Amino acid sequence: MVQPQKASPELRDARILVIDDEAQNVRSLTRLLTWAGYTTIRGVTESADAVRTFVEWEPDLLLLDLRMPGMDGFEVMEALSPLVPDGEYLPILVLTGDLDDTSRNRALTAGARDFLTKPFETTEVLLRIENLLETRHLHQRLRRQNVHLEHKVQERTRELADAQVEILYRLALAAEYRDDVTGQHAERVGVLSGMIAGVMDFAENDVDLIRRAAPLHDVGKIGVPDAILMKPGRLTEDELEVIRSHVDIGAQILSGGGFPLLRVAREIAASHHEQWSGRGYKGMVGEEIPIVGRIVAVADVYDVVTNERPYKAALSHGEAVRRIVVDRGQHFDPAVVDAFLEVVDRGLITKVGEMANRPGFLDLHEAEPAWPVALAH
Repeated sequence: MVQPQKASPELRDARILVIDDEAQNVRSLTRLLTWAGYTTIRGVTESADAVRTFVEWEPDLLLLDLRMPGMDGFEVMEALSPLVPDGEYLPILVLTGDLDDTSRNRALTAGARDFLTKPFETTEVLLRIENLLETRHLHQRLRRQNVHLEHKVQERTRELADAQVEILYRLALAAEYRDDVTGQHAERVGVLSGMIAGVMDFAENDVDLIRRAAPLHDVGKIGVPDAILMKPGRLTEDELEVIRSHVDIGAQILSGGGFPLLRVAREIAASHHEQWSGRGYKGMVGEEIPIVGRIVAVADVYDVVTNERPYKAALSHGEAVRRIVVDRGQHFDPAVVDAFLEVVDRGLITKVGEMANRPGFLDLHEAEPAWPVALAH
């Protein structure tokens, strides 16, 4: 005769919930489980208390009688089913004196994992309990490993995304340094764009996304020859066409990335030279222009005209604001101009340079104004 076995050491602390309307059955199973070495056992004789106990205690195994007054075992399993997280393995060992095929199928559908017919043999009970707990233990370990692997994949994906964005930032920096010796125009545009978006009640995550994507707005300048980009006089029509091509070059450089930052940056690169009235590079009108492009258009213009370049002198803060207001509803989205003016009224504009200079801010930069052509290319 096979002797009853003690519980494996790694399973002894498993939480076992016994649900049976016969108190004697609960006591017998509790004594047997205690003898086998299980240390955490609870018994419930009122099926109505089963759900509450399950929620409060989160057992690893249920020993469940099917034939109970009031709420029977089938109804208990049906009530517990929505409480079990997707993908979790919860073993339920059904105890019953009689089980026909229809009842067996119903029990399996409701969540039963195994069956024991009363009266049951001690060794068989303990073997089935250990098998079910071992399966749960392995399932939980597998889930932990999967979560760990998912985190590793996410971490690696983030590293690849960071590397890709860093390359683009460096590319934009190379373009900007050709006509902005400070190399901070793009950072300032990022800060100011984020401030404007914040005033416009964008979600915090979206504000941060715009702040980090805006510095890539002129990455396409890397494809514009120095002779045109830094020409001190007025440009010919052919040269203007070359300048205008930087939006297409930038959009192409930023295309194909699956990361939100690159998708937003591509939208900005392609649209920040559009004008509300439709007189921009591509002739987009009003709300046809992506909102991120409309925001960066204002931030870009303000920073360009208030900073000296090889081909132009700087305007004062007041004159730059005045010109932007004059072009409200023509060059610029009125709502964006209003948000920009609120940034100015709050005194935040004075903090743009300070924030752009902070260590760790986006290590990238850009070149060339969006407006007006007479002031720069």
